[in-house]
Amino acid sequence: MTERDIPESWPPSRAGEPDDMKRLSRTPQFGETQGFGVSATGSTSKFVKQQKQDTSELPLNNQSAETSLPSKKYWKSPRWMKSWVVWALMLTFIPGSVGFVAMAMLLKLPNAPNCPAISRPFVSAAVKLHCAQISASKQNVNDLLQAIAIVSKISDDHPLRTEIDRYLKEWSQDILRLADQNFQAGDLEEAIATARKIPKELPPYQLVEEQITKWETIWSQAEGIYQNAEEELKERRWQSAFMLSARLLRVDNEYWSSIKYDQLNNLINSAREDGDKLANAERLANSKVVNNLLEAIKISESITSESYLYEKAQDLIPEIGRKMLDLAQASLDKRDANTALDIARQIPNNARLQAEVEDFMVLTDAQKSAWIGTVYGLETAIFQAQQVDVSRPIYGEAQQLIARWQLEIEDVARLEKARSLASQGTIEYLTAAISEVQMISSNNPRASEARKEINRWRNQVETIEDRPTLERAQQLAWLNDMNSLQAAISEAQQIRRGRALYSEAQRKIRTWTATVQRMQDQPYLDQARMLAQSGDFVGAINTIQPIVSSGRSLAGEARRAIDDWQGQIRARENWSRATQVATASTPEALSQAIGLADRVPRNSTLRMDANIAINQWSQQLLDIARSQGSVNIPRAIETAKLIPPSSSVYSTAQQQIQNWQYVLNPEPEVFEPILPIVEQ
Repeated sequence: MTERDIPESWPPSRAGEPDDMKRLSRTPQFGETQGFGVSATGSTSKFVKQQKQDTSELPLNNQSAETSLPSKKYWKSPRWMKSWVVWALMLTFIPGSVGFVAMAMLLKLPNAPNCPAISRPFVSAAVKLHCAQISASKQNVNDLLQAIAIVSKISDDHPLRTEIDRYLKEWSQDILRLADQNFQAGDLEEAIATARKIPKELPPYQLVEEQITKWETIWSQAEGIYQNAEEELKERRWQSAFMLSARLLRVDNEYWSSIKYDQLNNLINSAREDGDKLANAERLANSKVVNNLLEAIKISESITSESYLYEKAQDLIPEIGRKMLDLAQASLDKRDANTALDIARQIPNNARLQAEVEDFMVLTDAQKSAWIGTVYGLETAIFQAQQVDVSRPIYGEAQQLIARWQLEIEDVARLEKARSLASQGTIEYLTAAISEVQMISSNNPRASEARKEINRWRNQVETIEDRPTLERAQQLAWLNDMNSLQAAISEAQQIRRGRALYSEAQRKIRTWTATVQRMQDQPYLDQARMLAQSGDFVGAINTIQPIVSSGRSLAGEARRAIDDWQGQIRARENWSRATQVATASTPEALSQAIGLADRVPRNSTLRMDANIAINQWSQQLLDIARSQGSVNIPRAIETAKLIPPSSSVYSTAQQQIQNWQYVLNPEPEVFEPILPIVEQ
């Protein structure tokens, strides 16, 4: 019997009927059918025959009943009972109907067990087991639990108990399998809840806790791997995160080894892209260029809130904003208020510095007004600074600036008056301007400005006073003779150190002094050069030595001449010694002579003689070497090596050395084998 043969429900047995009627009307039970050897078809046949017999006796019974009734005088049969047509139709219909019913009952299959009524006490264990099997065959959790509930109350001593226990274990394992499907799909809580629906009193329940422990262990390990990978992503260790993600492939869970693995890899790739963005933003943030800082903020803002680096990117934005505010302050320190304000306006709101930026701009505007340098500008600055509320952090700084600017107003008035006086340009007015500004205390804010003005006006006074003296000195020097130049120097020296024209006077004095010294020392230099041309280098050096030692204007030129002449003296000495040494005519003497001759400078007049001598002495060495070669080749080679590369016979000497070395170390001859002649 299959599941489709079993109706969803059966009508309950009709209690209280007579036993005979129960036998006729009740449905054959599972225990009374094929399972117990009773023919269902035979029972149905008897029931149909009995119906036929009952039906065939109806007319007789009706007739006898009708004859047994007392006759009534006024009773009259209905008209339809007198019609032969009606009787004919009835006689035709009734037997056909009885036959149809009988055939239907013969062909009807035996009724299935009444599974909805299995909870009744009289239902057999076999029927319960069969109904439980039907319920379990649907292979869903609720039906498996229903199947377990159906047979779980059957007594332990029942003959079917062994088979029931086998089914209980099988159905429990089916529930665990369905729960494992939930686990593999990623729903651990549902898997545990499903598994724990298995009754605890059943022996297979020990498998439940083992399976749950296994699931929880696998899940905990997978979560740990995932969380560790996330921590690596936050620290931008991509390679380590990839290695951790690969461990998910070995997790015994399809959800973690597929879906979560793919998800983690996508997160790693996305985080790595965000990491490259953040690294670029950090690199730009190290710059002190405003455009680079703004670009760094833009890149940081592009990292979305889903990214693991979102918090770091958001933390970077206030740092960049702070750097921009520092750049603005640096511009303000340089009194570039416009640039400072422009930078401050570009700091974005998400830098979380709005209050500080607003305070900075208020004070910058006020200082910009104060830097105008007028009383009106200072009054405007004071008014702007007074708008800072007492609750603001910059309130104290604003109050200090206000106090300073209030002092400056009085100083500015004095400066304006002094500048007006100094604009006249005369010594009297410049002196009066200086006196006015000197009334400004050194502790006042404008004290440094006042000192600058005093120095400028004093320079103007000193220039007016000393310019005539310097002009007279220039007029004296115009003749450019020694007496006129010395008189000009004396006149210019009247301008004292620290005066406005002192530096200019000193430059002119140095120029005139150098001209005088050149006039005085040039004759000595000319005389020395004449001595040098005649070959008296020592006399030439002695003539101009005083010029060098006193540090006069021609000292440099004299120093270069002395160096040249001393070189000529050394060249002469080397040449003389070389010729003396060469007279020995030994290889060693000739080699030493060549070395001394080679020290003669290229610019010396003796250099040509030295070159000729070097070639001659080299030829002598070659001749000596060739003579030695007939008796002592190694000695000859050593002698030939003394010839310098600058000599004209150097190449010849090198070739001779190779020939001698070949004689000493001949190459082995290679003999080719003689092949026999084959006659044709």
